[in-house]
Amino acid sequence: DVQLQASGGGLVQTGGSLRLSCAASGFNLADYAIGWFRQAPGKEREGVSCMSSKDGTTVYADSVKGRFTMSSDNGQNTVYLQMNNLKPEDTALYYCAKSFTGWPGGMDYWGKGTQVTVSS
Repeated sequence: DVQLQASGGGLVQTGGSLRLSCAASGFNLADYAIGWFRQAPGKEREGVSCMSSKDGTTVYADSVKGRFTMSSDNGQNTVYLQMNNLKPEDTALYYCAKSFTGWPGGMDYWGKGTQVTVSS
């Protein structure tokens, strides 16, 4: 079965850092694009970043560019989201998801989220 498990969330002060992990099982991470998404209370889910497995390029939301970095360890079948200089507006439930293909696009499997809370 395809599974995605996000972890690494927590409570951090403004300006702090966290690294989220997304452990994938049931498929080969090297064959599919993986994305990070977040949803804050009362707001719609938004895309944070997405990494293509075809050429390794990563796209980021404007709100996180320069602060967040996505990486992958295909040997561990895990992707990471390094989040630096966190702001209160980054507070949200963060999810990872698998794309239908190796290119960013529609997602067919979603993991359970990990909560990130940034205090001011």
